[in-house]
Amino acid sequence: MRCPFCGHQDDHVVDSRSVREGSVIRRRRECEGCHRRFTTYEAIEESTPTIVKKDGRREPYDRQKLLKGIVTACQKRPVPRASIESAVDAMEAQLFEGLSPEVASTTLGEHAAKFLKQADPVAYVRFASVYRSFTDVEQFVDSAQEVMAADRPT
Repeated sequence: MRCPFCGHQDDHVVDSRSVREGSVIRRRRECEGCHRRFTTYEAIEESTPTIVKKDGRREPYDRQKLLKGIVTACQKRPVPRASIESAVDAMEAQLFEGLSPEVASTTLGEHAAKFLKQADPVAYVRFASVYRSFTDVEQFVDSAQEVMAADRPT
């Protein structure tokens, strides 16, 4: 590590601490050239996969975009934000576990739909109407009937 004060290459670590719930290590260093102290932060560099869209376009994964889609579907519905955040955390863990360089947007959408179907049927139908690009009312009704049939005791 190069000293920010004198540019000397050698230093030693005086103190190390875990910060941000263990995801970052804070190191206090002392330059062996000028003996001044400085702080560095060490974190794991996370690489996120590329999302392959239905039309073949590719874009970097954006957690906020997924979260926004689910939150929009749940608008004015009794689905707690904490539940949505946990679901997105679980989706990320499952989808990115193998860290495949590319993930199909349909896979991501199916995971979101599965969560919404369990969390709130109305939010699920809202999400499905956008995600599956409903073109007429019949598709909307079919989706609603599917949810209603699943709720009926057998």
